[in-house]
Amino acid sequence: MSILPYESTEVVKLDLSAGSIDTVMVDGEPHVVFRPAVEAIGLSYPAQLRKLNDRSWANRCDIATVAEDGKTRQMVAVDVRTFLMWLATVNETKVADEVRDTLIAYQQETTTAVNAYWTQGGVINPRATEDQLDSLISRAKQQAEVLSILSGIVSPEWLETKGRLVAARALGEEPEVDPLDIPLYVPDFLKSKGLKRRDIESVQSWFGRRAAAIYKARTGENIGTRQADLPNGSVRETKAWTERHRPVFEETWDRYYAAQFPTQLGLGEAS
Repeated sequence: MSILPYESTEVVKLDLSAGSIDTVMVDGEPHVVFRPAVEAIGLSYPAQLRKLNDRSWANRCDIATVAEDGKTRQMVAVDVRTFLMWLATVNETKVADEVRDTLIAYQQETTTAVNAYWTQGGVINPRATEDQLDSLISRAKQQAEVLSILSGIVSPEWLETKGRLVAARALGEEPEVDPLDIPLYVPDFLKSKGLKRRDIESVQSWFGRRAAAIYKARTGENIGTRQADLPNGSVRETKAWTERHRPVFEETWDRYYAAQFPTQLGLGEAS
């Protein structure tokens, strides 16, 4: 079990065929807010939290969110894998009839809904009303206008990938994106090497600079940039690394960090 320090984050409610789940992004990974999900299927939150704390496979973190009344709420969130494993321990025949459909929806739809929202930027519910669809179309138009303004400012590869995602969301389709154009983030790469959160925060800035220097030495050009949305709602410019640049990350790791983090490297390769 991993318990992280409290951090302020935005809660996004995702509707399912029955009920809904509250989700947040923590360290670049989507999580489910645990208490509302537990109570939605009529179970005791304290009892289920104790059960979760006793499971070696459970990964949970403590988060702080600002509610509509302006007050800060402290909650427990779990990653999607932990949420699904916990769901597998809940017997659908033991819950009340009126919440059984919600439990089944959790079990069958959580992964699809979370992946669609946090990796594709949204998902179209097949039961959406005409007004809801009009709203999605309007939002897609606004996003397309923003992308056209950014032409010549940000990385062309990032711009094309983002455009494909916007078009796919508007059409309710899966985006056609080259796997090599999927964004690659320094914290995610370092986490894959087994580094803990504290080490990632210490290393990531210099890692990015060194990777950029290696890229320029290889190509004679500077790595492109893209606009990144931060959890606090602000936007900042970041390097436009994608999966096609992973060899640069690997070289940076091998040259500067592999010897410094031998234990973490071993854990990363074993996972």
